[in-house]
Amino acid sequence: MSSPHRIAVGGIRHETNTFSTLRTRLEDFAVDRGDAVGITCEGAEVVGTLFANAFPHGVVERRGYETLKAELLERLRAALPLDGVYLKLHGAMEVEEIGDGDGDLASAVRGLVGPGVPIAASLDLHGNVSQRLVEACDVLTALRTAPHRDIRETQERALRLLCGCLDEGRRPAMAMVKPPILIAGESAVTDVEPARSLYADLADIERRPGVMDASIMIGCAWADTARTSTAAIVVAWDRETAEREARLLGERIWERRREFCPDAETAPLGQAVARALAAQEGPVFVSDSGDNVTAGGAGDLSLVLEELLRAGARRTLVGGLADAAAVERCHAAGVGAVVELALGGKLDTVNGRPLLVEGTVRHLAPGLARLGCGGVEVIVAADRRAFTTPSGFAAAGADAQSYKVVVVKQGYLFPELRPIAARSILALTPGFTDLDLPRLPYRRVARPIYPLDPEAAWRP
Repeated sequence: MSSPHRIAVGGIRHETNTFSTLRTRLEDFAVDRGDAVGITCEGAEVVGTLFANAFPHGVVERRGYETLKAELLERLRAALPLDGVYLKLHGAMEVEEIGDGDGDLASAVRGLVGPGVPIAASLDLHGNVSQRLVEACDVLTALRTAPHRDIRETQERALRLLCGCLDEGRRPAMAMVKPPILIAGESAVTDVEPARSLYADLADIERRPGVMDASIMIGCAWADTARTSTAAIVVAWDRETAEREARLLGERIWERRREFCPDAETAPLGQAVARALAAQEGPVFVSDSGDNVTAGGAGDLSLVLEELLRAGARRTLVGGLADAAAVERCHAAGVGAVVELALGGKLDTVNGRPLLVEGTVRHLAPGLARLGCGGVEVIVAADRRAFTTPSGFAAAGADAQSYKVVVVKQGYLFPELRPIAARSILALTPGFTDLDLPRLPYRRVARPIYPLDPEAAWRP
């Protein structure tokens, strides 16, 4: 009886927003080591190395990245000999002075384990995949849902494909084709067209002779890099099949480029607020899309709050706004106190400024304060925080369902909020995650690229 495959697992995962003026530091990463990496694979001996993950943010500081990379490689070296390696990555990590963090890490792993050990990696579909990453790995497979609901399934698929290579005793071929398209994540919700049909096609592609796996990368449009674009990736047992199917899939993505759009109604800020306040139903969720914390926004722009106060909004909750100093002031004053604050505008100083407000402290919790400013309540957080679930609001003593309007610093609504939203409006606000892509200062993307160049032509 043969011994189980010995597979090392680990990775460094980050979605980088290069338009952010902030930086992702070593201390921003949550790090698991050894068995705490928590990845298992039935029928295999799994060796945990290091897995580091940080919330979407600005460019990763080189010192922090290289510290994590060095430890991962050292743990990997200690685990040798190995039959295979599985890396849990994002695909859109940008490191200062290095650039492509995912390709750099995978290349370093390849250099350590040698050419004979297969490497598989799972990716977020919002990754910007480089040819360097493709060449360092044998298998790349990506998430197929946005909002994301298949993280575990994608991890299991990557491991299954890796074990399949080991069982067969041969290496697959992988091909990538990159249609030059920038797509904001909010324009490619996988439950609506055209993403729904394109992702449904992947199962048909995988049933074709010789094909092992197919992925569509929407890309991260808020990363201004030479590799930023959509991508079609196919893994097959032979090069000709992989290249043919990747080319055909890339052509289908390109043909439908003009159809990608948000699944919720969109409006400029003033119109979005007016519509929400005039709505008969509630709660109406308004997404401050330009300051989307889940895609690297600073989370401290007060533009929506200012508009709500100007409009005399009632029964409205803003969740939340990052301002550590304001939280400290509220805690020092205590519940019931009236405080004057210069709120927000301290992290993203490009698109916003502090807003002077007077409010009553309604609720305090560790790292949080809920402030009442007339008919508008604001959850202020000591950190950049996305309120993506009802329990997130509850931590600040608020029941999102009891308000007429709820503002969130995200793009598309996350799955746990959708059932309680009577209506959803994307406010087209400025910020590091501006949905109006031509307004962003792109300098490094390969041109021509749609929609920056609306009449761009392309053939794979």
